[in-house]
Amino acid sequence: MKTLDLKDVSKYVEENIGSFHNKRIDSLNELKLSKILKRKNPYLFKAKYVLTAGDIIKSLTDAHISSNEETIFGDWLEGLAIFINGRIYDGKKSGIKGIDLEFDRDGKRNIVAIKSGPNWANNSQKSKMISDFNTARKTLRTGNSKLEIIAVNGCCYGRDNKPDKGDYFKYCGQRFWEFISGNRELYTEIIEPLGYKSKERNDEFMKSYSKMVNKFTKEFTNEFCDNEGAIDWMRLVRLNSAAKYQT
Repeated sequence: MKTLDLKDVSKYVEENIGSFHNKRIDSLNELKLSKILKRKNPYLFKAKYVLTAGDIIKSLTDAHISSNEETIFGDWLEGLAIFINGRIYDGKKSGIKGIDLEFDRDGKRNIVAIKSGPNWANNSQKSKMISDFNTARKTLRTGNSKLEIIAVNGCCYGRDNKPDKGDYFKYCGQRFWEFISGNRELYTEIIEPLGYKSKERNDEFMKSYSKMVNKFTKEFTNEFCDNEGAIDWMRLVRLNSAAKYQT
């Protein structure tokens, strides 16, 4: 087992965190007003007595951004975890479907499916992960029938105090970062490097965000407000929910 130099982690973050911020902005630039209006419940806005185009647009875009950023940053953290594990245990990105990381420790092969947080899956998704673990076991044992394989669902944040799930282990937060690095305190030690130039990057993001909100508000006002400025709820609901009947 090698020792992790946190300077290497800082360097990795500095060289790669820009991709996360760039994807945030790219996601904004790809948004279309009609697309986000069709995704959300128009009845909810009416029930909450939302009266302005700006309030609707901000609510829609903020919900999209929150969900999208979780996915984007989760993918980025997966890359960081693989990098760190590679430094300590020579782990690598797995070529097996459904497996993100493979590494050997104490004579055992660890196969890891990395997720952002602990509440990522419904029963169907959990079953798919277990199936992927079983397939990976068969694949890896093709050349070595005696190979001991440990399957792990690793979550970058959160906690699960009952990690043994029978078919696999679920390590969250501190347990996960310790598992891939051997360092019990790594989960706190990585927080500072992650803030590299965050203010500058966020200022850039907010400029794009403000432009998008203004643009969408103008589009919404033109399309879904009457001449007096009131929201045309009938038109909005039709865009969101009207059926296309065959004639």
